[in-house]
Amino acid sequence: MASPYFDPEYENLSIRLNPPRVSVDNTSCRDCTLVKVDSLNKPGILLEVVQILSDLDLIITKAYISSDGGWFMDVFHVTDHQGNKITESKTIDYIEKALGPKGQTADGLNTWPGKRVGVHTIGDHSAIELIGRDRPGLLSEISAVLADLHFNVAAAEVWTHNRRIACVLYVNDDTTCRAVDDPARLSAMEEQLKNILRGCDDGEKVAHTSSSMGFTHVDRRLHQMLFADRDYEGGGLATETDSPCTFKSKITVEHCVDKGYSVVNVRCKDRPKLMFDIVCTLTDMQYVVFHATISSDRPYASQVCVQ
Repeated sequence: MASPYFDPEYENLSIRLNPPRVSVDNTSCRDCTLVKVDSLNKPGILLEVVQILSDLDLIITKAYISSDGGWFMDVFHVTDHQGNKITESKTIDYIEKALGPKGQTADGLNTWPGKRVGVHTIGDHSAIELIGRDRPGLLSEISAVLADLHFNVAAAEVWTHNRRIACVLYVNDDTTCRAVDDPARLSAMEEQLKNILRGCDDGEKVAHTSSSMGFTHVDRRLHQMLFADRDYEGGGLATETDSPCTFKSKITVEHCVDKGYSVVNVRCKDRPKLMFDIVCTLTDMQYVVFHATISSDRPYASQVCVQ
């Protein structure tokens, strides 16, 4: 029995009928640029928008998030790292295109090509994911193994947290500068890297290596890797006495059972990409942000999310 025909264009019909509206406003606020986004709501759209602003190295000083009733309406107050408005026409044009009807939030792409993980997105390179126990000299040992196997490291992204390390390495052959597709050679590399990453104690978490084949934003992928590794369960080395910062982060969760949502309050030291990290964490935990207010009174930041 033949299945009924389904036009693939129908799925994007609502987006074509109600395309995202984006404006970059430099007149309403004296000391920052306002980026306003009105769009149909869809899973992951907040993360996509924050990701694009973070990739441009913009500082989000305030934000108001609302995604009720199938519609997504956000206002972001942004500056550059010097606290100035965004006046460069190239940057403004990129924001309008990336968040607009023909941009990434409309066509399903998650990020600009330079920040994607995957062998299909970075030309003649392979993306290798590593996660294991962190220790002094680890990156040097990884580099030595790759050099011995005649791999060239074209680029790398490395994160560490609670004595765990996650990294994405972009490698190719050091002679041809082409991606390596020899299974035996890749297997030898993987085995040697596992030996380096493997913990010394029997109770240590298992180290992992893998070839990344997806199209995930690299910062997003590192979040996923550490979350899957449950890095938050490990105890950090720093203590309150040896930390120069006296301000302690404060996070509270209020459950509003009668209204069917939770309110998450975060107050901590401000830093670049803080909002991106918080949205990534909530997304990894399969929470959806319906409303949020974000305010940065440097050096501190306060964020309230309703899920």
